[in-house]
Amino acid sequence: MRQLFRSKIYLALALMVMVMAFGVLGYRFICDYSWIDALYMTIITVTTVGFSEVRPMGPEGKIFTIILIVTSVFILGFAISVITEYVLGRNSLELLKKKKMKNIIERLNQHVVLCGFGRNGMQAAEKLKAYKKPFVVIEKDKEIIERYGDEVLFIEGDANDDAILLEAGIERAQYLIAALPDDAANLFVVLSARQLKKDLFIISRASLVNSQKKLFLAGANKVIMPDKIGGDHMASLVVMPDLITFMDKLSMEGENTTNLEEVAIEDFSNQIEYNSLRDLDLRNKTGCTIIGYISPDGKYTINPEADLKLQPKSKVIVLGRPEQIKKLNKMFHLE
Repeated sequence: MRQLFRSKIYLALALMVMVMAFGVLGYRFICDYSWIDALYMTIITVTTVGFSEVRPMGPEGKIFTIILIVTSVFILGFAISVITEYVLGRNSLELLKKKKMKNIIERLNQHVVLCGFGRNGMQAAEKLKAYKKPFVVIEKDKEIIERYGDEVLFIEGDANDDAILLEAGIERAQYLIAALPDDAANLFVVLSARQLKKDLFIISRASLVNSQKKLFLAGANKVIMPDKIGGDHMASLVVMPDLITFMDKLSMEGENTTNLEEVAIEDFSNQIEYNSLRDLDLRNKTGCTIIGYISPDGKYTINPEADLKLQPKSKVIVLGRPEQIKKLNKMFHLE
């Protein structure tokens, strides 16, 4: 649609230039005007301002003027209509796009509200898309919204504004990620979000060590320092390179899935009778290995025993190759 409007505008401009050239050449050679007088006559004729001619002209000049007036009126009308259509059409498209996006956001539930679409925000968005986790981004930079608006759900505005957070569906959201580059801005976002929804799981970015404690006091469940993680990771590659490289490969995405999967025990409840990890028998059924267990109270057990008793609302962490994870998901109808 934009390409069509752009081609029409180029056509209208080209026609206007042709009319101006036609008028100047006509007055120069038909009426024997100087170049300045020919340009002056063309301008006042095309614009129909009503000034008198430079000097009296003969019948040929009058006929030429009539033709120029009629031609310029039609071309000018076409140019005005194209510009009007472009402006109104663009506004209509933007309104329709915003309305469609608003309807989609209103239907979201248990989604993620991502505040900020900078470097960290983009990385978070890519990961969420890979796991097909619904999310909406709050961003105030119009240029970023226009650039990525076809790929991501955006709400234009300041994440510190309660009205913007409500528009993003924070009351129905499960998580909030504060990925703004400024710690103070993230602090206000965390405070506002915690006030609007008490049980919201909030993850915040921090640049300074001193900001961590403040963000926790404001209501953040987790505080991530990208610079610290990056430094630790680089140093670990020096101290124990093979182990860190192996861990990196665990988190890499395979074909349509990942090597690590988090599965709720309830996902197995309709398929099998579960009492212990041994009853799940995932190793023989799918090839996957259970490497972790998360109890309902949030306690983590690494490499749990096979006789560990399973509890409702607990989770297991499963390790496997992409094809094994895919088999697990298919066998137990997991999303």
